[in-house]
Amino acid sequence: MTFVSGGNELLSPLKILKKLGVERGSKVADLGCGGAGHFIIPAAYLAGGSTIVYAVDIMKSVLKNVASKARIEGINNIRSVWSDLEIRGATNIPEASLDFALLVNTLFQSQKHKAMLEESYRLLVEDGRLLVVDWIKKEMPFGPPLEARVGKNEIQTLAKEVGFNFIEEFKPGEYHFGLIFEKP
Repeated sequence: MTFVSGGNELLSPLKILKKLGVERGSKVADLGCGGAGHFIIPAAYLAGGSTIVYAVDIMKSVLKNVASKARIEGINNIRSVWSDLEIRGATNIPEASLDFALLVNTLFQSQKHKAMLEESYRLLVEDGRLLVVDWIKKEMPFGPPLEARVGKNEIQTLAKEVGFNFIEEFKPGEYHFGLIFEKP
């Protein structure tokens, strides 16, 4: 299986996923995967063909796009899950079954950040890791409106309230912050 990475990217998914620790056999879900599959397709590649990974989104059209792109890449270990991440228990993935949960460019689209973190926590195994990557809260000529962006300190506070341990902050790209949390 050969994974083809696209051209000019604001984020390098393979580099970020490797930093997180995703490897062969890792059980991963991209929570709010978006139609391009920028993270779930590389995660599926890293996890290997016999390990199921999950593309989760509230929009069925997005899930169809990801499935189509995965087929083009020759990747067949992605399962689509239609879900509202703002509702705890709504995601049809077994509880405490994931090694990694990804919230990449997702939180700015919601006002229910804590609920999304709680759903992530529910899905992770003990010592499972949550990756949060989102837009830096500063004015720039692209990306979501400034008022929609969520600050990294707010996410750290909410994640702690949910029960996560903070592991690391890193810079995944010029316009984003990256946070890694672990479920104790």
